[in-house]
This record gives sequence, structure tokens and C-alpha cells, in this order.
Amino acid sequence: MKIALASDHAGFALKEHLRGWIGKEHDVTDFGTRSDASCDFPDFAHPAAMAVAEHTCDRAVIVDGAGYPSGIVANKIHGVYAAVCHDTAAARLSREHSDTNVLCLGAMVIGQLLADEIVKVWLATAFAGGRYATRVEKVKALESQHLLPRWQRPRDVITLADLRAGLLDGEGLVVGPATRVTASVRDLVSRP
Repeated sequence: MKIALASDHAGFALKEHLRGWIGKEHDVTDFGTRSDASCDFPDFAHPAAMAVAEHTCDRAVIVDGAGYPSGIVANKIHGVYAAVCHDTAAARLSREHSDTNVLCLGAMVIGQLLADEIVKVWLATAFAGGRYATRVEKVKALESQHLLPRWQRPRDVITLADLRAGLLDGEGLVVGPATRVTASVRDLVSRP
């Protein structure tokens, strides 16, 4: 697998430790930080999570002091499903039941030995599918409704006013399978 790694200063030592052995088994891209000098976690968590969203990496492991700050950043990105795990049971369940693609760890919460076990379990666990796939699809549907900007969401109805705004003001007119078009728009576009 292609694994993105990232950390802030608090997670730097643990990230470096993990990179040592993950790099022997997987193709690793390290998004930084490069030292334990004070830095801001979003500057490193965001690009690592984006690599997963853009499919340049299969999964990401992000380490900060507590784990949850990077999880918040990662979960803002469409197509990223991050879990903060501080034990192997959570790591296994996050993959098996929720198909997570980003693992966030808290270096000030867990030590190296536990982090090793968590990452090994998380990387080795497959998504169970079945009833869990239905639940994951519901999460993805919610994501489409709420994480995309309004101009990227499919319209429920397209009216003449929407068409005019789309042409004159540059507003997006995203059409989805459930989009209805008013009779006036249908008449306008069907004219020869």
C-alpha cells in the first residue's frame, strides 16, 4: 500500500519511529514535520489527508499530541474517513465496520509499542462490508449533502431563474439523478 505519514512537533518522534518499520512493508510518503520544533498540526495533517482523498495514497497515519486535532482536520475533507485510535480494538473496528482510511494517533496518550500494534492491526484489517457497507453508504450520502459547497451539490429543481444565474453570474448548476427541471426550462432547452 501507499501510506501517507504526517505529524506535528508533538508527534514527530513517534512518526519517525513508525516510518522506520512501515517503510519496510509499504511505500511511504512523509508529509512532515521534519523536526520537533513547534508547528501547527493542520499544516501537515491536511496534505496527508488530501493525498488519500486524491488517491495518491491508499491510507494515512497522522500523529499529533492527542490524536483528535488531526482527526478533526482530516474529517473535513471529502472522501476521508479518519479514526482516532488509542487501542487495537478501536483500530480493528474502525477498519472492519467503518472502512476508515486515515488513522490518527496521540503520541502523548500512547507509547511506541502500543502505537506499533495499533498501526499493524489497522493496516491489516479489511472492511467487513455487508450490513456495514449500508451504514458507510449512509455516511457518504450525508457527506455529499453537507461537506460539499452549495454550488457543488446537485440541485433539487432547476428553474429559469437558476438557469439565468448559472449563465450570467457563473453559479453552478449541478444535476443529479433526482434533479427535476421545471416545464419552462424544459421548453426553453427543447426549442430547435
